[in-house]
Amino acid sequence: MIETDPKGLDSRVMGAKTDAQKVRPSLILNDMPRAILAIAQLGTIAVRLKYSPGSWLQVERGIERFTDAMDRHRLAEGLEVFDENTPGFEEVRHATSVAWNALARLELILREAHARRPVSIEFVAVA
Repeated sequence: MIETDPKGLDSRVMGAKTDAQKVRPSLILNDMPRAILAIAQLGTIAVRLKYSPGSWLQVERGIERFTDAMDRHRLAEGLEVFDENTPGFEEVRHATSVAWNALARLELILREAHARRPVSIEFVAVA
């Protein structure tokens, strides 16, 4: 991949930045700060009260089990607003748990795919 400046400037020209094809994390971080913070808060609460950091990576049949957990929270979301049944999680919305489980599931799927067919990871937007 040839890196280019969004305005077509040569990379040696003052003010050029070769980031035209690169991923833009700010599109999520700036547009969804409350959602990202809620997921981070849930992870922090979970590690403080229930789990060890990174232990979710060792869950047997993780993709299947995080899918089930995500779906349970999706169902519960229609019935109640907060996860009132688990001490310490009373203020956690089920939607937050849906998102956390979706991210865990996606991470495991991507790791599994990478293990089968290693590719270089670049911070380049997918065409």
